[in-house]
Amino acid sequence: MKRSYIFISFAVLVGTACAVMSTSASNDDKEDSTKEVKVEIGKVEQSVPASPATSWPLFRGDSQATGVAGSTLPAKLDLLWEFKVDKGAFEGTAVINEGAVYLGDLDGVLYAINLADGTEKWRHKTESFFSASPAYQDGKIYVGDVDGKFYCFDTAGKLLWTYDANAEINSSANFYKDKVLFGSQDATLYCLNAGDGKLAWSVQTNDQIRCSPTIVEGRAFVAGCDSLLHVIDVEKGKELASVPIDSPTGVTPAVVGKFAYFGTEDGVFFAVDWDAAKVVWKFSDKENTTQIRSSPAATEDVVIFGGRGRRLYALDAKTGKEKWTFMAKRGIDSSPVIVGDQVYFGSDDGFVYAANLQTGAKTWEYEAGGSIVASPAIADGKLVIADSRGTIFCFGEKKK
Repeated sequence: MKRSYIFISFAVLVGTACAVMSTSASNDDKEDSTKEVKVEIGKVEQSVPASPATSWPLFRGDSQATGVAGSTLPAKLDLLWEFKVDKGAFEGTAVINEGAVYLGDLDGVLYAINLADGTEKWRHKTESFFSASPAYQDGKIYVGDVDGKFYCFDTAGKLLWTYDANAEINSSANFYKDKVLFGSQDATLYCLNAGDGKLAWSVQTNDQIRCSPTIVEGRAFVAGCDSLLHVIDVEKGKELASVPIDSPTGVTPAVVGKFAYFGTEDGVFFAVDWDAAKVVWKFSDKENTTQIRSSPAATEDVVIFGGRGRRLYALDAKTGKEKWTFMAKRGIDSSPVIVGDQVYFGSDDGFVYAANLQTGAKTWEYEAGGSIVASPAIADGKLVIADSRGTIFCFGEKKK
């Protein structure tokens, strides 16, 4: 039986709010997981982490959650195909690998779809449903559901193992060596052996974890509903530091160099020096205070994120000063992705947009129809994104 949907956006993967706001807040080594790409900012080229050009293996593209694509996109995007689920709905961001798109829906079905033509490869039905985005590594797909079960599938759709957390999983997974990490609404960051799903360690926080863990240099970064940014030693499973951030958040931090970037439910955007465990700068729109549920895209020069007040913001990564804003018709929970000199994102108004990275001027739009809290997945010259009406869209360049 199909579920009836009330769209309050569970997905943290697009920066969903903490359902219970804490009042007790303290007043890889895998070669294909990331690579360096040159992104031209003005006349200066910056080297930043990025997703592989031929895949989009994680919610934000790479383990540092930068939201920077290694693939390029054509100057003009054409709709190549649509994959429709009757009376379905998607909230998660797709992963792409070796010509296949993987994404779970709110009826608890994990789909594998051919990137080339949008035809179904296989599906696996579960008893729950997925608001979380899947993650890919070493021929396996990992994803958690709202009943707290975390799954590992092979790329043929065979279920390899499961692990039971104690509460809903909105967090997408991330990887460190042979370990897979994810958060849960039971306020726990879990680290499992990727091969067999056995618990390696867990770290308890003060409130729900809805963001995806960001992993850099053996550290995991978790921005929590307990109004803290947690810095955790991944080798030992021990917290190294925590930084007060004034209010809850479910946003996945983007880490570039020494700085972690993310926004909060109070509409404040933070840059934190994670090595020194201190806030470097804060930004808030005084004229349009809004909840931030969009995970940022970041380079050494610019940080970009959406707000529920309809604006996409571009800030100077070093100072937090506003560079430009883009106005949509409704809120922006979708997390943006930087592709060359363009930024791509969805909106609750049902549109997918592109804006110029330097100026914020709109360069392209497509009316999908359903609201979009999912984020773009970009690989092999294609952009894949899903909406609340059960459709996955693929854009690229049509062959003549």
